[in-house]
Amino acid sequence: MTVEDRFGQGLEEERRNRVLGTVSETVTDPVSDWATDFSHADPVWAADPYPIHDDLRRRCPIARTERFGGAWLPTRYEDVAAIAYDTERFSSRAIIISNNKPPRELAPEGDAPPITSDPPFHHDARRLLLPAFTKSAVAERETATRAYCHELIDALEGQEVVDAARDYAQHIPMRVIADMLGLPREDGPRFRTFVENVLESVSQSPEERAGHFDELSGYLVAQIHDHLADPRDDLTTYLVDAELDGRKLDPVHVVGTMMLLLIAGIDTTWSAIGASLWHLARTPADRERLVAEPGLLPTAMEEFLRAYAPVTMARLVKEDMRWNGVDMKADDWILLSFPAANRDPAQFEQAGEVVIDREVNRHAAFGLGIHRCLGSHLARMELRVALEVWLERVPAFTLADPAAVTWSAGQVRGPRTLPLRILRGPVHPRTRSDRR
Repeated sequence: MTVEDRFGQGLEEERRNRVLGTVSETVTDPVSDWATDFSHADPVWAADPYPIHDDLRRRCPIARTERFGGAWLPTRYEDVAAIAYDTERFSSRAIIISNNKPPRELAPEGDAPPITSDPPFHHDARRLLLPAFTKSAVAERETATRAYCHELIDALEGQEVVDAARDYAQHIPMRVIADMLGLPREDGPRFRTFVENVLESVSQSPEERAGHFDELSGYLVAQIHDHLADPRDDLTTYLVDAELDGRKLDPVHVVGTMMLLLIAGIDTTWSAIGASLWHLARTPADRERLVAEPGLLPTAMEEFLRAYAPVTMARLVKEDMRWNGVDMKADDWILLSFPAANRDPAQFEQAGEVVIDREVNRHAAFGLGIHRCLGSHLARMELRVALEVWLERVPAFTLADPAAVTWSAGQVRGPRTLPLRILRGPVHPRTRSDRR
């Protein structure tokens, strides 16, 4: 079979048939009781989930809902960590809770390796990607990332109010991931649509969600064919040519991994940059200190990741069992909330406060266990550079209208609109070294 045949017609349909499993009723009613009827798609959760986490941690540390076909929500760090490390009793074959539970046969590969993969397949699928995300590989992208941040801020000159989420934060990871995968930079608006359709449509019917995934899959297959006609040195060509156990990767594996890199690589960092700027806009003392002490930024950045961890993962229970006082059934969802774990007072002092000079900060923003984010070096670089450049060029800013800030719904949370008012004059011009 030629490589063109491997990525021929019917690939999207094959992928869809693999992942369709048990369908549950779509419920969009407002939450009645967070302990027995929670929904991470509820607008109250999207606006501010932390009081919900704190309340549940005190009175019901493992909440339950019948939505999405049945799900559990642990809110203590020790419970979240225990599940994240336990691959014997919890499967990662699907990591986004929705009204469709993919069949067990999807394991151990899952539909977006390696994040949806279980052992032993997970190890080799993850190992394939590691070279692209080492510290040295990431360091090679810093200069271009910094230059692009300056370009974005150049475009804001003369504006008193800017949307830092739409006009700045979202574009940085879009550019980085597009370059890594060899995708057209001008397709950034399409990437945003893909991200929102995949991550924020969990309450839609499986048919509607399948349509979103078909659109994304179709786009990626078209990009693969473009690379087959014109190979280049990027992750797409690398995945098309890669082998496991002496065989080329299954085409569904290639598309799924590209999907993972595109969606996760964009939304998590977009959200982290936006949340950090939101905090600094509403906390003048922290903003002024970081402008005066730029060397503190790496420490502050880790605290922003802890306090505003963007990512919540999911697991599926493998077999019926009693676990930490609750009776879990096979194929129950687990909403694995790293944001809740990061604010557990049993794990962190002043857990509900943002302490930008916190010295000991073993947060779980990048996950725990075998699925800890393989792109953490890349995300840290993008976040650090984005904040360094912003604070250098826009040292004084505040929220233009706190009520106008909106947050994404679902399992990746960050500002989607973030209107900031620039204080004390225009955006600072670039220095001579910035123009190089």
